[in-house]
Amino acid sequence: MPMEQRGVDTIPDEERTSGPRDLVSILLGSNLCLGVIIFGWLPPSFGLDWWGSLSSIVVGTVAGTALTAPLALISLRTATNLSTSSGAQFGVRGRLVGSVVGLLLALGYTALTVWIGGDVMVGALGRLVGLPADGLSYGVVYGLLAAATVAGAVYGYRVLLAMSRVLAIGMTALLVLGIVAYAPHFTAAALPGAGGYLLGGFWPTWFLATVAAGLSGPIAFITLLGDYTRYISPARHSSRRVLHATWLGLILGLLVPQLFGTFTAFAARASADYAGPLVSASPTWYLIPLLLSASAGSVGNAGLMLYSMGLDLDAILPRASRARATYTVAVVATVCVFTGHYYSSTQDAMTSFVLLLTAIGTPWAVITLIGFARCRGVYDADALQVFNRRSRGGVYWYRAGWNIPATVSWAVGAAIGLLAVSLPSYEGPLLSLTGGVDCSFVLSGLAGGATYLLLHPRAHPQPGPALSARPALEDEAVQAEAGGLGGAAPQ
Repeated sequence: MPMEQRGVDTIPDEERTSGPRDLVSILLGSNLCLGVIIFGWLPPSFGLDWWGSLSSIVVGTVAGTALTAPLALISLRTATNLSTSSGAQFGVRGRLVGSVVGLLLALGYTALTVWIGGDVMVGALGRLVGLPADGLSYGVVYGLLAAATVAGAVYGYRVLLAMSRVLAIGMTALLVLGIVAYAPHFTAAALPGAGGYLLGGFWPTWFLATVAAGLSGPIAFITLLGDYTRYISPARHSSRRVLHATWLGLILGLLVPQLFGTFTAFAARASADYAGPLVSASPTWYLIPLLLSASAGSVGNAGLMLYSMGLDLDAILPRASRARATYTVAVVATVCVFTGHYYSSTQDAMTSFVLLLTAIGTPWAVITLIGFARCRGVYDADALQVFNRRSRGGVYWYRAGWNIPATVSWAVGAAIGLLAVSLPSYEGPLLSLTGGVDCSFVLSGLAGGATYLLLHPRAHPQPGPALSARPALEDEAVQAEAGGLGGAAPQ
């Protein structure tokens, strides 16, 4: 299978040969991995019992999917990734906000997947063949996982799609075997080792679990969904079918692995750590399936995340090829893996990461969706590529490539979210207004959206033949007079 040559440029319709079934396959197959499974461990580690854990994950996932899934329709219309598509709202340079948010999201999840997958592999190999759990073993395993991940990500979408189709079937079978393996030791009671409710009461802890374990899953895809739907042709597949496929793929792809993680956390009595107890509680016959799950599943999920990171870095640095950008972010992700392993508590690192990224990512998603609703899904695909061509002008030029109201609105929403977040090592001053309950994602989304509607009350400029992008050296007047706030470049 040839290596993908496309970066964040517009995908020609003849190359858009995927369909809704492929979207479900990639969202399901790539998520059946320990990097997603471990999020189901968070609610039990916070002190919730089985039913509290189950309800928090289901409610958070359904709510997050309702917010996130419509983003898939944007790239269906623009034929490029979501960060680049957000240039319609933020400006062709302002869409760098989305690229940075997407890069951070994918970086964190890639590192987490390799980290947890590697830890389980070392533990399983220790029981099977006596592999010592020392620095050399972890280094070799992390390195092998990272190398396999890079190979899949560099080859691109088609290879990752084929891998996801296989994983959707194979990993489901392994999870079913896992239920059989751990069922004899399952308990629905809260784990004594968790030390009671993390935040002192049921509802504050339940809401924390809803955000950290449930909502964070769909929010992780706010910039990723377009990587897949840009290969689906709107001429052959309706928006409704694509939206339904996105809902199905996210719900199944997140609930199945996370609830397996919750189930095994109670069965393995995993309160303070997940990987170690998971391996220790496994019957001998399940160690090889567990090893396969930790290796193949991690490569599939981390490969897609790394692929997205390469696209986001390619969007930030247009002169870099997608392959070169992917190699670069792979090095950074591997460094994060070792940092997490040696210097962080798993629970603290995961909780802090997902809450912070949810707080800054939600307002970007809300603003992008408001813009989608305002333009009714009509975009100028050529004008979105101005920054990639190092050009100026076009309907999304706004002021020097930035839509100031959208950027300011995102910053306001992100700031409010950070002031309302509750982390293991930090509590925002706005928590006193919410009774100590972490509502950072709600407040950040509402603040960002409301500010945007206030600062930018009119619809975005509509694409037209007279508003095509101009080459950078053709007319310097375009840069000097790029239009008012929220306006189009002069014709």
